[in-house]
Amino acid sequence: MGIYGLLRALSLHLVIKNFKKDFKFFKTVRNLLITQFFNGVTPFSSGGQPAQIYFFKKEGVDIPTSTSIVIQNFIVYQIVLVIYGTIAITVNHFCKFFPDVSLLKKLILLGFSINALVMLGLLLISFGKKLNKFIVEKSVNILHKLKIIKHRLRTINRFNLTIDRFHDSATQIFKNKKTFIQCFICNFVAFAFLYSLPLIILYSMGDYSSFNILNSIVACSYVMIIGAFVPIPGGSGGLEYAFVKFFGNYITGSILSAILLIWRFITYYLGMIVGAIALSINKRR
Repeated sequence: MGIYGLLRALSLHLVIKNFKKDFKFFKTVRNLLITQFFNGVTPFSSGGQPAQIYFFKKEGVDIPTSTSIVIQNFIVYQIVLVIYGTIAITVNHFCKFFPDVSLLKKLILLGFSINALVMLGLLLISFGKKLNKFIVEKSVNILHKLKIIKHRLRTINRFNLTIDRFHDSATQIFKNKKTFIQCFICNFVAFAFLYSLPLIILYSMGDYSSFNILNSIVACSYVMIIGAFVPIPGGSGGLEYAFVKFFGNYITGSILSAILLIWRFITYYLGMIVGAIALSINKRR
């Protein structure tokens, strides 16, 4: 889990270095830890990115730039997540690791669709400059008619300037192929470590035969896909249900319960605890 966190921090730091070359790596790590805390305490992990932007602003990175940094890093993260989901579905189709259960099939399809739509939405936000300006103009016009916005043209121009800056920044992740490839590799390897955790926990209990690394990666991919649409902080309930259903094909009883509890603590609660500590010692201004 530590390696996973460091690789995720490295991916974020590679993006930051394109904008602020003197930004310290330990600040990136602290920012990511704080993000873990806010991801853990909000539904759909929706609080992580705003918190990330806020604390970048505290470190002297302006809002449009910090937003671009976060979106760029999240685009790569989401691409890797969808790729792992695609690999898992493909491998399971040919290898038949898990029995056909109608409910699980529907949950996987729904979760995969949501993740794919999130990825497409991020790309649209990053590259659909004309569409973004059209939406802003129409929205401001409506708010102006409702007497909520007083200076219509000034507001539209301010938003358009932000969109131009954001678009120019967001496209850099694909223009800078070296950074994109490095971030992609960091996230891809990070997910491999994250998805192998149940196997490591199983080995720590002296069981070396119940399932292998491929089983662990495919099962965890499915678990994360299903957890993506559970509207409770940390995906609580949904992740546990999925974990038991998939890993229950290999292990049962107290061993399954123990692995679930240890895995959940390491991947969720530990991140929140460390993130809360990082937040509490963060310099106040």
